[in-house]
Amino acid sequence: MKSAFCFLIGLGLAVTGHLAAATPAPVWSDEFNQPEGTGPDPMKWNYDLGGGGWGNRELEVYTAARENSRIVVDPDATDGKALAIRAVRTATGGYTSARLKTQGEFATTYGRVEVRMKLPRGRGIWSACWMIGGNFGIVGWPACGEIDIMENLGHRLGTIHGSLHGPGYSGSRPLQGTYSLPADHAFSDGYHTFAIDWSPDLIEWSVDDHVYHVCTPAKLPANAKWVFNDRAFFLLLNLAVGGGWPGNPDASTVFPQTLYIDYVRVFARVPKS
Repeated sequence: MKSAFCFLIGLGLAVTGHLAAATPAPVWSDEFNQPEGTGPDPMKWNYDLGGGGWGNRELEVYTAARENSRIVVDPDATDGKALAIRAVRTATGGYTSARLKTQGEFATTYGRVEVRMKLPRGRGIWSACWMIGGNFGIVGWPACGEIDIMENLGHRLGTIHGSLHGPGYSGSRPLQGTYSLPADHAFSDGYHTFAIDWSPDLIEWSVDDHVYHVCTPAKLPANAKWVFNDRAFFLLLNLAVGGGWPGNPDASTVFPQTLYIDYVRVFARVPKS
């Protein structure tokens, strides 16, 4: 059971891996084990709604409908259930999907953020798990900072990206790292764990505990500002259709497309020894 995971962590049992020497304490999680067909927990998630491209020339309209986000049975998930975010083609040729966020419900500063997901596939399909600075409504983007834990373009089946956006390094010029599976393997074939480990002046990205990207203030462009210290960030999960980066769907793209999220877990920072 997924809930047993947090219990074991609370007991302080040792864990394997090279990301931290000590066991981190759980801070927040969603195991998505509500009844099948229900929506995400409204005490943890709310929605961005509407269309208009979202600054990326995307094609979808985001909704709160169960057609676009609901709990499903999935035997590959840790306890047999997952959150499914679905991109659907409408009868009129448009698209609907969902974008969930913890804004106003939960935000965190530093620590480990871990998301286990099974990704969709297809040209024009853009799945993401990311974080935005909680002062977004005051200073705007990119001054608030953005941490992209995982982004995938559905026609690049074995490749994901982890990025930072901030003032002077945003949009098409983020601080970005890339991780690729071995040839002929795809992130849509099964679940993988995508994570960041975030400390003052340091963010590390990993896939299945393999660190592939590290950012520090030393990597910023000249005169750019690091905006990831002492600031709370909230979480987002979404499945976009089209946009300037992935391009639009073509005749090969099958709908509906589904992003499966087994769990989202947040842990306190463990200082490096």
